Order: sequence, then C-alpha cells, then structure tokens
Amino acid sequence: MKGARIIVQKYGGTSVADTERIKNVARRIAESRERGDHVVVVISALGDTTDRLIKLAHSISERPREREMDMLLATGEQVSVALLSMAMHELGYEAISFTGAQVGIVTDSSHTKAKILDVKVGRILEELDKGSVVIVAGFQGVSLDDQITTLGRGGSDTTAVALAAALGAGVCEIYTDVDGVYTADPRLVPEARKLPRVTYEEMLEMAATGARVLQLRSVEFARNYGVVIHVRSSFSGEEGTWIVGDEERMEKAIISGVTHDVSEAKVTIFDVPDRPGVAAGLFQALAAENINVDMIIQNVSEDQKTAISFTVSKEDLRKAEEITRKMAEKLQAGGVSVDQSIAKVSLVGAGMRTHPGVAADMFAALAESGINIEMISTSTIKISCVIRAEDAKKAVRAIHKKFGLERGVVMRA
Repeated sequence: MKGARIIVQKYGGTSVADTERIKNVARRIAESRERGDHVVVVISALGDTTDRLIKLAHSISERPREREMDMLLATGEQVSVALLSMAMHELGYEAISFTGAQVGIVTDSSHTKAKILDVKVGRILEELDKGSVVIVAGFQGVSLDDQITTLGRGGSDTTAVALAAALGAGVCEIYTDVDGVYTADPRLVPEARKLPRVTYEEMLEMAATGARVLQLRSVEFARNYGVVIHVRSSFSGEEGTWIVGDEERMEKAIISGVTHDVSEAKVTIFDVPDRPGVAAGLFQALAAENINVDMIIQNVSEDQKTAISFTVSKEDLRKAEEITRKMAEKLQAGGVSVDQSIAKVSLVGAGMRTHPGVAADMFAALAESGINIEMISTSTIKISCVIRAEDAKKAVRAIHKKFGLERGVVMRA
C-alpha cells in the first residue's frame, strides 16, 4: 500500500435502492480505484429495507425483544454488501464483502443503540494489500459477549467514520441523496443555500436538532479523532460540504442553519413533591434504560409541588412513559401527560458566541408568525424552541428569512 492513500466511502440506502443504483455506486468506486486510492466502502441496507424489517417484526410481536431485532435488522446490510461486491467483480475489480462482526467492529451490549468500543482493522488491511476493495456492512457490530448488535438509525455513518479513524484515512466521504449540508431543509425552504464548510461543533448541534444528513455519533467520532468528512451526492460529481475543525474554517457565519425535528414527544409529570433528589431519581431511571432525554424544564414550585417536562425520541416514548408513570406513583404525583404533536426548531452558528441579539431576533421571528414557544434550550452556538408540530414549516421559513440565510452573511472570526 506504499504511496497510496486510504479513503472510506459510505453509501446510504437511497444510493443502493435498486440494482441500477448499485451498479452506479460500483462505477464510482472504480473511479476512485483508478486514481490509485485504496477504497473501503461502508454501505447501508437497500432502500427502505430496514423499515420493512421493523414492520415485519411488529406484525409478529407488539414489543419484540431488542436482541432479536438486532439479529433481524443486521441482515439488511448483508444483502447490499454482497450485491455491491458482485457488481465490482463484473467491472473487473477484486472486492470482498464483510459483516461488521467479520471486520472486528466491537461494541457494547446495548442492543439497537450499541456504541463502538474498538475497531480491529487487521483483516481490512490484509485485503487492501491484495488490491481488493473492502465492502463493510454498516450499522452493525459484535458485542464483547459475541452478540450481534446494531448502532441505531443512521449507524452506517458511524461505522464509516470509525473505520476512517482506525485506518488513518485521508477522508471519509458520505454519499447520500442530497449534495451537502444546507442552511435549512431545501424541501421546506427552496432558497436554502448549500454550505461549503461546517465545523464539527456546528454539525454536532445540527445533527442533534434534526438535520438528517449525518448521525450525531458519527460527528462526535469525527471530532474526537480529527476525521475530515465530505458530505456529497451519490448522483453527481459536484463537491459537497466539508465537516472540519474550527482552525480549518477561518470565516464563520453568524448563523449556519435552521433545523427542525418532529421525531420527539414531550412527557410531563404533574404535582411532583419539590424536594432534592426527585429529578435525579427520574432521570437516572430513564438513563438506566438507555433513553436519551433532550430538553428539560421544571416549573416554579407552588405549594411545594412542581411539574417537570422533558422531551424524548418517539422511538423511546413507550418506555419513557412507563418509567415516568411508575415514578409518579412512587412519588404520589398528580399524573403524567404525553404530547406527540410538538416540533423543535433550532438556530445553529458558531458566530453567535460573539454576536448579541440572536435569541431576540429568533423569538421575534416566531412571534411575528404567531407561533408560541413552549420550551427553550440554549448552548453557546445553538438556540432551540419547542413549538406545535403544525407550525414547524412556517417557523423554519420565518427564521431563515429573518436572518437572511439565503444571502450568506459572513463575519470574520
């Protein structure tokens, strides 16, 4: 492998939705090989295969065991890696397909949401030395006790970045059905601009607040190990968006983008005794079940009782509601309510650290559109608001217009 660089390419489900698209991916990989690069490919299941498998499981069991879900869902990528390897052979290139377990992607034992602990790249390097294209099933691994695990929605992104980090790859190319990261979802805001570069911190916030381009954990991996990510379209040769460190982006936009998320629900526990340890007990119980809590708000105490509201993914809602109701009974609280008709809109930008008035302008944009804010959360480069789900589209457009993101205002760092 002397003199040749390693690149990792990841292709999402829409990129391999049918045999013609699989052949197109094979041709793109062949172009990289012709440039002299060693190529490791991470691939998702074909099209909507994962959704169909989930639906199939729920037609058998209302609450299938998570271990068996991992056994089922991991099969989707096995189909796609084998087919892509065949397509490479037809083009005259040596290629070999592997499952996550076969290449040594070691995870913890949290079924359906496993985290990568180690990546053993010896087998991959052996095949690259032979001149083969290595094709790895994304989204999956094997636990320390030899159980098949999956990494959660978008987990193929994390597989790709983890392999790029372990292999010291020059770049991790994430091929998808969009041609980069935009200032807003272009389906909602047609005038949204493609961003040429985004920092790790900005992309972390965008991924956490609804941008579907990259899985959150993949961006964390990239930041921690300094992996440069290039998000680009699998259907064109155009340059996409580079995800880089702060030092590689000398100009910072005040605001990089507006994101929205309708995949969360709000849970509220009423008339909770206002004493130390109550909130800790609730959120420790949720954490023990591997449930990620996003936004939290606690009302001002009245008559030594309060209300606590928090948001969780709708995928975790059933478990979160059960845990909260048990806690309510234990605390003799007033009750629990669930609201699935919420949306989260967020404003993200590294420049807002030193630019006052951003929050005021965002709130003004929502007020001018007649949109009520139910919850607020902030960080140094992000402001998020929970609103009614039916107002999400209007909110994104109003905020995008308020900040003139279609014009691309830039300030010097």
